[in-house]
Amino acid sequence: MALGGCSAVSALNAAGTALDTYDLIPPSGGTTGRQTRRTLLVALPDATAAISTDRILVRPDAAAITYLPDGRWTSELPRVVQSLLVRAISGTGRIGYVGPAEGGPVPDSALLTRVDAFDVTIGADRMPVAAIDITLTVLNDRDQRVIGSRRFSQSVPVAGDSPAAIVAGFQALVDALLPAMADWVLDRA
Repeated sequence: MALGGCSAVSALNAAGTALDTYDLIPPSGGTTGRQTRRTLLVALPDATAAISTDRILVRPDAAAITYLPDGRWTSELPRVVQSLLVRAISGTGRIGYVGPAEGGPVPDSALLTRVDAFDVTIGADRMPVAAIDITLTVLNDRDQRVIGSRRFSQSVPVAGDSPAAIVAGFQALVDALLPAMADWVLDRA
């Protein structure tokens, strides 16, 4: 009995330990291209329960899920992705208004997002590989007609297994994918 109580106290003490918090910085899509005065609202992305957390997901093998023990995102990952999309699209200056679906004007278009991967796997060489797999769907808000849907997926080897190295891998993926995502959405919004 005493040992069980000690482990519970130990778990409570560990739960109070602050984790390093990491943010991703969105690059903007292209500033040249079709300009519009239309409005776009970005819905909170759909994701599995394993992804819908502020913890950085690691898949040591195909069936196992764990999280980096000493690092986390600034918010739950769907909110991080929503914010990245809003800021990347807004940064182009090519749309009248873009914001989260939780507020804002009546939209002309809505962006639906499904996050299928935003995690680190362990490669054959035992080195970490960061991966992002996101599907975007643009809807006409008035009649709910699908204007277009596209999957964006990429992975990159990570230089080490520290949280900073892993987050740098995710930043490289964001830098590569977000401009293409923003441009694709704006061509349809």
